[in-house]
Amino acid sequence: MALEQKLSLKLSQRLVMTPSLQQAIKLLQMTRMELETVVAQELEANPILEEVEEEVTEEEERAAATEAAEAAPEKPEAEELPHREALQEVALETYLGEAWENDGFASGEWEAREAPPLENTLTREPDLYDHLLWQIHMSDFSPREREIAELIVGNLDPDGFLVASVEEICRLGAENGGEGWTESQVGDVLDRVRRLDPPGIACASLRESLLLQLEIAGEPEESLARRIVAEHWDAFLKRQYPSIARALGVPLPELEPAVERIRLLETRPGRQYTNDRTHYIEPDVHVVRVGDEYVIQLNDDGLPRLRISRAYRRMLQKMRAEGRQSEAQQYISEKMRSAVWLIKSLDQRQRTIYKVADSIVRQQREFLDHGLDFLRPMVLRDVAEDIGMHESTVSRVVSNKYIHTPRGLFPLKFFFHSGIDRDYGEDISSLTVKRKIKQLIEGEDARHPLSDSELMRILNREGIQIARRTVAKYRDELNLPSSADRRRIF
Repeated sequence: MALEQKLSLKLSQRLVMTPSLQQAIKLLQMTRMELETVVAQELEANPILEEVEEEVTEEEERAAATEAAEAAPEKPEAEELPHREALQEVALETYLGEAWENDGFASGEWEAREAPPLENTLTREPDLYDHLLWQIHMSDFSPREREIAELIVGNLDPDGFLVASVEEICRLGAENGGEGWTESQVGDVLDRVRRLDPPGIACASLRESLLLQLEIAGEPEESLARRIVAEHWDAFLKRQYPSIARALGVPLPELEPAVERIRLLETRPGRQYTNDRTHYIEPDVHVVRVGDEYVIQLNDDGLPRLRISRAYRRMLQKMRAEGRQSEAQQYISEKMRSAVWLIKSLDQRQRTIYKVADSIVRQQREFLDHGLDFLRPMVLRDVAEDIGMHESTVSRVVSNKYIHTPRGLFPLKFFFHSGIDRDYGEDISSLTVKRKIKQLIEGEDARHPLSDSELMRILNREGIQIARRTVAKYRDELNLPSSADRRRIF
């Protein structure tokens, strides 16, 4: 069978996103702080862009926009895609699938997030290791003891527990050049390290850490709290309080203060010295009540107002009038096109965010008026159909953005959640059901806490059709323990 080469024409349709449209979508899903960084970078890289320092009149803005449109080079046919309609109708998942098959590039290349600014990585808060090392250097350890102490601190996990035994520390010391370390010497230094701040540090187990915390707090050795942890630890973990009371020879009500004392101890001694950075949130949208209406205000603080440089615009017009072609003209034309699309994309971003926020406010009016109990179930499709956009566009708008309302600060995704059937009226929001579960648990009898089945029956009597496993799932999401774990001692 012979092989032969042939040329053939194939007519097909596929979704194409121009680089300018990709830029618009990237800007749409950025947070406000990320957008500030991108705009600042564009101002540095593109000489055509200028920041408006003074207030300009509407006539000047319209004249500048007209001149920019005239100065911007005409787009080739491949880029003649209506910007607003394309931004609304393009589904990112469909595009990426076709791009992978046809163009062969990785789907995450053009939307990869950049690293945080350099100034955000220059300093950090001292962590547990730094805090302990500072105390060791300020104490009267000998050079050998300091070396052992540093090795001990280096073998603590982020919660402050020791992950190496005394024998392993001796062996690690020998491997690192430490000669003559005995288990007795390491044990003595370990005892001194455990007296450092925070209490309960450098212990091998939670039980040992709790005993150390009670000792440092001044609890007598014969106190009920120390005896419970030291002698009846397994029964305490299983909450077998009657058997503990019988073994200690005390009435059950007298056991409650000791158990509560143990519960107040720190189960993760190194928690307070974690070096997690604080993330500050600045809302993208403000909702202010004026009379009986809610007014939406976009947060533009920190975002510079951009315009096309008049000097470069006149320079480009002069070059075209003279009819000469040069690299300078090509460069200015390219930067002019980039600047015009950036300004249009920023404007489209603000308009889209406003539309989505306006739709949310209109559909959640009862929540803004009366509170969480009146939050209605809503999905992305509801907003997309209301404003005439694609669901993928709405999804990008609500991603990593926050709205400040008279009811508090919420992520935009807060308003999108499932609903639960109700015997009467409209469906009830899952967030409202979670709040009801939390209120029922907070008001329960501590001696007889409500089980998940009892919570289900109470909600069913209120007309909320919910299953027991759903109640258990919502309780876990609220970080509330089970009824057995909530039971107290009386």
